[in-house]
Amino acid sequence: MLEFMARCAENGFIDKGEGCALKSEEDDYYINGAWTIDWPRKFDIAGTAFHYRRPTDEPESLEALGPTNENLSIMVLLQEQNLGICYRFNVPIQRTGSGDNEVGFSWHHPPWSECSATCAGGSQKQEVVCKRLDDNSVVQNSYCEPDSKPPENLRDCNPEPCPPESVTWFIGDWSECGKTCDGGTRTRTVLCIRKIGPTEEETLEDTFCLTHRPIERESCNNQSCPPKWVTLEWSECTPKCGPGFKHRIALCKSSDLTKTFPPTTCPSHNKPPVRMRCSSGRCPPPRWIPGEWGQCSAQCGLGQQMRTVTCLSYTGQMSNECPDSLRPATMQQCESKCDAIPNSNSDECKDVNKVAYCPLVLKFKFCSRGYFRQMCCKTCQGH
Repeated sequence: MLEFMARCAENGFIDKGEGCALKSEEDDYYINGAWTIDWPRKFDIAGTAFHYRRPTDEPESLEALGPTNENLSIMVLLQEQNLGICYRFNVPIQRTGSGDNEVGFSWHHPPWSECSATCAGGSQKQEVVCKRLDDNSVVQNSYCEPDSKPPENLRDCNPEPCPPESVTWFIGDWSECGKTCDGGTRTRTVLCIRKIGPTEEETLEDTFCLTHRPIERESCNNQSCPPKWVTLEWSECTPKCGPGFKHRIALCKSSDLTKTFPPTTCPSHNKPPVRMRCSSGRCPPPRWIPGEWGQCSAQCGLGQQMRTVTCLSYTGQMSNECPDSLRPATMQQCESKCDAIPNSNSDECKDVNKVAYCPLVLKFKFCSRGYFRQMCCKTCQGH
């Protein structure tokens, strides 16, 4: 059996930082230590049960019936004057043969443990230990018959109702507001609890708390938000092909979007862009656009007619990027119907056509043909 008790200052070690810790030879902490403090309870460590108690008005204690199957170290954390440490232990009983055989051993129930709750119903446990019959001292469990070991006892305790001051509302901290302006909501945890021990509490139904339940949700940040920029949809890209720009409108609106303010009301440094570069794909290449054919140059017979051929872009602008190989013809041959054919027996030799027809006959060497020679008698003379 091992019992260890650390004496405390008047205010208790928890507030001051004093207390005990239990660790293995490998520096693994089983109880407290490593910047943590455990709740008082039973710990199954090193083959036995350690009972860690931390009353509010008594020294902190650590007790185990043993035996342990490994070496353990008990440490004490002090931040003030050392007020002393109390401890006691039983030396293991060695089996020497006939002497131990003559001494009887039996299972016993030690006194009941403390009640797990100070009111409204808790529980107590009575463990089982092995004792010598001659001096009633506690020994290792291996000295008693394991098959005859009775079960641990468990019973209810402190069933009386808790006093009003032990049942109260637990109110947590408010959460952050869901919005920074224009009204948000914040929440907090509200529970009906009662104390069941010096440091333990349990949650009850709300009906157990006699006072009005505190609110757990409320509005917050109800002030109006400042005006903000609101944008409309982007326009189509202009022009409709190739690189261009698209535009949109940015309005200075109230936070609820019901009012429109002058642009100077909203901060200019975060005004969204209202123009953006864009492209709707590659534009079609320029092409030749032919005009209508003009009037035939001959009033009678064969002549020429002209037309204009222009290279235009997809926007209708003049361009010089049309391929010459695809350029349509700008001149073609034409023929006009003659009203009368001149008398071949006439002594007068003259050109019938007066609109630049006969010079072409001469140019293209058509004077050898009877029809053209007759129509352009004067021009074809001597040729």
